Amino acid sequence: MVTTKAPKNHEKFRRFKRCVPMYFMVLPGIIYFFVNNYIPMAGIIIAFKNINWIRGILGSKWVGLSNFEYLFKTKDAWIITRNTLGYNFVFIVLGTVLAITVAILLNEIRSKKAKIFFQTIILLPYLISIVVVSYLVYAMLSVESGFINKGIFGFLGKSSIQWYSEPKYWPAILITVHIWKSLGYNSIIYFASIVSIDHGYYEAAVIDGASRWQQIRYITIPCLTPVIITLTLFAIGRIFYSDFGLFYQVPMDAGPLYDVTNTIDTYVYRGLIRLNDIGMSSAAGVYQSLVGFLLVMGTNYVVSRIDKENSLF
Repeated sequence: MVTTKAPKNHEKFRRFKRCVPMYFMVLPGIIYFFVNNYIPMAGIIIAFKNINWIRGILGSKWVGLSNFEYLFKTKDAWIITRNTLGYNFVFIVLGTVLAITVAILLNEIRSKKAKIFFQTIILLPYLISIVVVSYLVYAMLSVESGFINKGIFGFLGKSSIQWYSEPKYWPAILITVHIWKSLGYNSIIYFASIVSIDHGYYEAAVIDGASRWQQIRYITIPCLTPVIITLTLFAIGRIFYSDFGLFYQVPMDAGPLYDVTNTIDTYVYRGLIRLNDIGMSSAAGVYQSLVGFLLVMGTNYVVSRIDKENSLF
């Protein structure tokens, strides 16, 4: 029995020794992930305490779930929840459809230089700071000097619109800005997946007389399904979060727009600035993380029941 175990243990040690350089390569990432993601999780206790900085975090008084009442008992609870979920749902559905469409169109470009040019153009907005984006939007919508009011409407002889006082326009504006900014990054991910598809499938489809649309429908999209599901699950996990810059800086924190721009993140931020209660802010983060976790688990369970191979676990 000893003689059979020794070779096995020796083989395991050899495999481990062979992989040691790889372990050292991933070590910085593991350390960063641990320091950045796991150590701060100890701060979850702040959500259940009334923080007194003189006593410190550990010495502060426990208040149970009182900090969570801030999100649910306010008259704005329905508005911020509706806005957060509604916008994110549109972002997920519309963003996914457009990203896949752009990725397929990129793949259809035959010129290598043209392909690189369009990849760069669509990716640039993702690299622009949201602060810069907010001023670009302001340059378009400003009543005094905005391009739309002074350029387009002035040329057409129409009266100017007070964009930052008219809530009805902002759902479309925010969706457009978000899609414009994030479309490039998502489409590049899908494009990379399309490039990795075995060309043998398309060659066989051409021999069978399949049109280009049929190749996209029956080869490209099914091969993209695992990537679509994975990215969608990640997005669902953050469906109770919102892009703070998009909903706070782009509308310039305009009070008349709160009904359509106020989300959980912006509401908590304003509450933190006014009340200086870090416990309530932490409670909101815990609530968002918990709901996101449950949504990911639930969605992944549904996916696994439909198609086990495409589920995350």
